[in-house]
Amino acid sequence: MSRQPPEFLQENISLADIYASNCFNEKTMRETLPKKVYDQVQHAIKFGRQLDHEIADMVANGMKLWAMKMGATHYTHWFQPFTGATAEKHDSFISIFPHSSEKLLLEFSGVELVKGEPDASSFPSGGLRSTYEARGYTVWDPTSPAFVRKTTNGVTLCIPTAFCSWNGDALDHKTPLLRSMDALNTEALKLLHLIGHTDVKSVYSTLGIEQEFFLIDRSFYIARPDLVMCGRTLLGAKPSKSQELHDHYFASINARILSCLQDIEWELWKLGVPLKTRHNEVAPSQYEMAPIFERSTAACDHNMLMMEMLRTVATKHDLACLLHEKPFNCVNGSGKHNNYSLSTDKGDNLLDPGKTAEVSARFMLFLTAVIRAVDIHADLLRYSVANPGQEHRLGANEAPPAIISVYLGAELDGICRQLMSEEGSPSLAASRGIQLGVSVLPRLPRDTSGRNRTSPFAFTGNKFEFRAVGSSQASALPATVLNTIVAESLRFMRTEIEAEMAKQPAGDEKSSCQEAMQIVVQRTLQKHYRVVFNGNGYDDVWVQEAKQRGLLNLRTTPEALQVATTAKNIALLENMKVMSASEIKAHQHILLENYIKSIAIEAKCLHDLAITQVLPASLKFQQQVAKSVKTVLSVLDKDSVVAQKEHLQEVAALINGLILSADKLKEEVGKVVLKETETIDEIMSLANACSKCLIPAMATLRSNCDALENLVDNEIWPLPKYSEMFFLR
Repeated sequence: MSRQPPEFLQENISLADIYASNCFNEKTMRETLPKKVYDQVQHAIKFGRQLDHEIADMVANGMKLWAMKMGATHYTHWFQPFTGATAEKHDSFISIFPHSSEKLLLEFSGVELVKGEPDASSFPSGGLRSTYEARGYTVWDPTSPAFVRKTTNGVTLCIPTAFCSWNGDALDHKTPLLRSMDALNTEALKLLHLIGHTDVKSVYSTLGIEQEFFLIDRSFYIARPDLVMCGRTLLGAKPSKSQELHDHYFASINARILSCLQDIEWELWKLGVPLKTRHNEVAPSQYEMAPIFERSTAACDHNMLMMEMLRTVATKHDLACLLHEKPFNCVNGSGKHNNYSLSTDKGDNLLDPGKTAEVSARFMLFLTAVIRAVDIHADLLRYSVANPGQEHRLGANEAPPAIISVYLGAELDGICRQLMSEEGSPSLAASRGIQLGVSVLPRLPRDTSGRNRTSPFAFTGNKFEFRAVGSSQASALPATVLNTIVAESLRFMRTEIEAEMAKQPAGDEKSSCQEAMQIVVQRTLQKHYRVVFNGNGYDDVWVQEAKQRGLLNLRTTPEALQVATTAKNIALLENMKVMSASEIKAHQHILLENYIKSIAIEAKCLHDLAITQVLPASLKFQQQVAKSVKTVLSVLDKDSVVAQKEHLQEVAALINGLILSADKLKEEVGKVVLKETETIDEIMSLANACSKCLIPAMATLRSNCDALENLVDNEIWPLPKYSEMFFLR
């Protein structure tokens, strides 16, 4: 498809000129708002303060004037309900002068900026409110910049917001994330101030979200009802070539694909998304784009924008973007690796080993807190990445297993073992001699280990890479859980250090704190080091070893979703003021319903494909083969067509298998019917039925269809094949 280059390329405008040009960010606010207003907004963003009405009015006016200068006629509160996508309701700036219907007034007040009131009745709520309680509120999130979205016939100002019910319950992913950022900030500051870093005024988590996806020709996509309705191929035989030669990985990007990716980059750069990399991934037709890390709230919003832009811009290039975790059966699935770290208002990364003894000691303290958090709350981390697509992805092809473990690498593992007074690497023992906070610490290693593709939570130099997040998921829930469990662990470390300091005789407070840190880090590592695993997560031996260590292996989505409402997890989320018991139960309810509905839709779609497309094509082919055998028998003896008859028998047997397995699948689908009045136990039972009965029944039907695909004449087969979708661009 021939496309003109963007206007800014024709006019030779640079990236520096265009970056964040459609974004009401810090630079735009500095240019647009009075200095007093700008300073108060920045203070509110950095330290979590509320803006008064007068300041909000001035921000709204500045935002309106900027947006209208960009051509905006409407504004919308842009939010993330529990649908897995974003939502918006557009309102124009138009108002009318009192007593005059002919004079146009363009208004946008502080009240309209801060609070909106979309109808919430049809969004999933998990029982938090009844259908007749339709009122819902959107609340401006100043930590994520507003932006304008330009389309063919207009411009809309989009304001990132949280979304809650009329009684304050969270109805979105953003609200718990913001609460978890507050909890993390509170606990990190208390711990930092205790150990002497009193100059730090705020702490926040950062994310760098790597996004994997597939791009295929749109004509193939439209010809596959399973891709259109389910986002993945429900049937499809493995082609003679897929990813065995690894020739797609980091190869030169196809010109058509590159043109599409470049369009996406320019559009996202204009929105202030700091995209850094693009490359071919392992599977044919699979790609990755990734930004530089930024504050978690902005990173999560930007990733939602990226997914939306991937879909819309791909269409303009006659391509289809597939964000499902496993759109194709025989090759790598797609993840969304969340690179997680902690930053201070001073610009320090708390998970960077650093160059000085003081920074290294601080690093080991925070590293230990993260290890403890993952060990104690591995179940909640697994819950945060549970969705229907993950069942087909986790545990192979560079996707981590369902067992949550921490990878540190050999050198950092050796240092931790020395701190625990265990036998470490001889070379490390000879060269390092580390005593946390007592002896002078050498500079800890950075990027000294390989990137373990089989680990769900791997340390990669100055951050942890949470590789278990699915490609279609919103990153807000995994980020919320990480913030929460780390905050709880930081609280634990602080109280333990304070208790140890209280035991020591009066003296040098700094020395006392260092010794207490040494004791607490050592003791905590000893207790929770079972979660550290530096080996091959795909090895069956690891499954048995993890079981012996007491680590959970929540293989299916229902198993993972069930843990959300344990007493431990409800207490954690309530104590950290991130989610109430009713909110976490509602969220579990929504995810279970989504799982059941998604699997049921897939099952019905597969049944329809098998009966209305695969079966007729197979019967037609069977008839052709039977007619051919009969014709040959009319002129040759039966011994001459033995192989042909066996071929016909194979086709007939597979067709019989298809019909029987389709009938079985239809029967299983009939058993999975959701009713509004069902209890959570009944919903959990239905989810388990989907996992244990529906999915295996789908696999049986698929195996028959895929076997027939390898036999039926290409001209008869009704669906685009993997070989076409992978390699024809």
